[in-house]
Amino acid sequence: MKFSEKWLRELVDIPADRDALLRRLTMAGLEVEDVELLGESLDGVVVGEIVAAEPHPDADRLQVCTVEAGLDAPLQIVCGAPNARVGLKAPLATVGATLPGGIKIKKAKLRGVESSGMLCSAKELGVDSDASGLMELPADARTGAPFAELLGLPDAAIEIGLTPNRPDCLGMWGLARDVAAQFDSTLKIEPPSAVAIDGEASREVRLDAGADCPRYLGRIVEGIDPSAPTPLWMAERLRRAGLRPISVVVDVTNYVMLETGQPLHAFDNDRLQGAIVVRHARDGEPLTLLDGTEVTLTPEFLLIADEAAPLAVAGIMGGLASSVTDATRNVFLESAHFAPTAISGRARKLGLHTDASHRFERGVDPELPRQALERASALLRELAGGKAGPLLGAERVEDLPVREVVSLRRARLERVLGLRIEDTAVHRMLEALQCEVEDTADGWRARPPSHRFDIEREEDLIEEVIRIHGYEHIPTHAPSGELALQADPEGRLKPLDLGLQLAARGYQEAICMAFVKAELLQDWGLDADTVALANPLSADLAVMRPSLLPGLIEALRRNRARQQSRVRLFELGNVFKAGADAPVETAELALVASGAAHAEQWGQPSRAVDFHDLKGDLESVLALCADPQAWSFDAEALPHWLHPGRGARVLRDGKVAGYIGELHPRLTSALDLDAGVLVGQLHLPILQPRTLPHAQPVSRYPSVRRDLAVELSDTVSWGAVEACVRATLGARLAQLLVFDRYAGKGLGDGRKSLAMGLILQDASRTLTDEDADQCVADALAALERDCMARLRG
Repeated sequence: MKFSEKWLRELVDIPADRDALLRRLTMAGLEVEDVELLGESLDGVVVGEIVAAEPHPDADRLQVCTVEAGLDAPLQIVCGAPNARVGLKAPLATVGATLPGGIKIKKAKLRGVESSGMLCSAKELGVDSDASGLMELPADARTGAPFAELLGLPDAAIEIGLTPNRPDCLGMWGLARDVAAQFDSTLKIEPPSAVAIDGEASREVRLDAGADCPRYLGRIVEGIDPSAPTPLWMAERLRRAGLRPISVVVDVTNYVMLETGQPLHAFDNDRLQGAIVVRHARDGEPLTLLDGTEVTLTPEFLLIADEAAPLAVAGIMGGLASSVTDATRNVFLESAHFAPTAISGRARKLGLHTDASHRFERGVDPELPRQALERASALLRELAGGKAGPLLGAERVEDLPVREVVSLRRARLERVLGLRIEDTAVHRMLEALQCEVEDTADGWRARPPSHRFDIEREEDLIEEVIRIHGYEHIPTHAPSGELALQADPEGRLKPLDLGLQLAARGYQEAICMAFVKAELLQDWGLDADTVALANPLSADLAVMRPSLLPGLIEALRRNRARQQSRVRLFELGNVFKAGADAPVETAELALVASGAAHAEQWGQPSRAVDFHDLKGDLESVLALCADPQAWSFDAEALPHWLHPGRGARVLRDGKVAGYIGELHPRLTSALDLDAGVLVGQLHLPILQPRTLPHAQPVSRYPSVRRDLAVELSDTVSWGAVEACVRATLGARLAQLLVFDRYAGKGLGDGRKSLAMGLILQDASRTLTDEDADQCVADALAALERDCMARLRG
């Protein structure tokens, strides 16, 4: 938003100089991005009138002009501007003047002809970028009058960067309202009165777009003079706002948009056929826009049309066929309210960004269309004449936005801001923002004005209060430095403990993205119950990871592709799965290994890492739980990404805590990996509980060892055997060792032999041989019953 400082000061009393105003705007959230000073060095520049002009005797492109400047005698000026002509009034820099660019005006001879001054373009004077010719001044400008006085200079063109939630400041009225609240000063804006109706031209208006256009107003002004000039004051305000004057009709609509914040559009009424209809475009409907662009529309676009053809893309740009021209005598003025959702993003789809779309997609006050239409009608009649017809239009009151009452609690305001503001001051600030305010026992109730779309909840009112009060008034408090430290429970392993243990085993920690590619999860068979992102950064990061392993394997692949033959990685992180009401987030530990079992060395032969190497690494982690009897492994119900003969479930007290093993050959092939990749995955909530150590006296009584060899099926695991023996012997079994496994000749297919050592000990007495023999017999009986084992002969 760019505007003239003088224009702003005409709308509101500002008891501050320019620097204070700029600082206050920025501190209130209307950040000043640029300030262009206009007319700072225009002493000696006056209004001059060319009363005679003759060709230069020695230069084809120069003229020798006689210029009247209100002095005792006319001045002779040599000028090369193409528009220099008799009767033209233009700025004249007299001898001794210094122009904004540092040019000092002196008497000079140009091709032998004396020149006593310089006729200037707008660019040379620093008031515009136009350097195509002399700046043409109104014919009624007083000859010899100071040029700065004529243009209302000096001035400043101020540009502010508005956040999307402040569309109310995209017009001078809204900006003035905000400045008045900031300085607690008087607003000098009078709502426009209704234009006297002296014409009868009328046209039906129909709304067929539902809530997308709840209000559409218009008026026909007949018999205007299209050649009427735009007054200098209006042209200058447009220029200082960054708009170039075009014609009186266009300039009036642009000026009213800048003044009120309500975009308008003017149609050539003689080119319209029948009623005005606001509707959605038909699929493939074509339209040629004002800039000559031909667009093909879809039903998501809102159209202004007549009964024959589309006229404009609503809220974005008008069509060429119905545009006003130099021959337009009858104008249909449009002023409407469009829902922001009906305009947002549509201009970008057409490769456009217009002043109208910039405002409508952020939100325009629904009460502005009538005021803006009355203001534009009055200006157009004043400048170009014509007869104003009756106010036309249609509206859907039920679809117009309604501002709801918002409560502000005194205690909440003080808690958020960290300071106490007097109740009367808060009430005054909210009223200054044109809210309807009601005091309550615990604070205030405020109904925002129709132009404040951004005030919807208590936090919005808190922001408005401190914005007007001043952020600089928030006290600065140094932190006390007192931190409430929470002790880590001893009965729970910290992730750091797990990471340090794996690092000691030669693993490196990896941190992978929490998002993965959906196709990758399909390869793993993990694409069920996933959490897809509504707005992913890319297709490769479209789904929240349901497991750490896909990302960790990708990291392994990248390392292998960079000549790292031996890779050990682990990751601690969260995984996500779809839940009934919200995604379920859990913590996991994952580890991968590939390559040689040991780093390159000479002490033992090289071999590839295998299941038992990874199991050993995992068991070192499980040992941190100080609960060795709780953990077990079996080969039941393995996930299909594990090799069926080289994988195991990890259980704690019979509850599945994770999986370990070699990746399935099908998966390694799909991922373009070499065989022999080992992986492990554990759920941290099951892994982290730790048994606290308890000191116990060492038994004073000796232990007894008995060895036992049994023959059983090869399908029975050592874990089942161990569990059976421990459950049978209970506290008397101090330790159970397996020291031999045999399968082959003498046993038959599918049979094996396990030799184990039973270390027996009692805390209250010395065990006799009879006691030890009884323990062996009990263990053998239990193995025969539960594991179908028999004593090996």
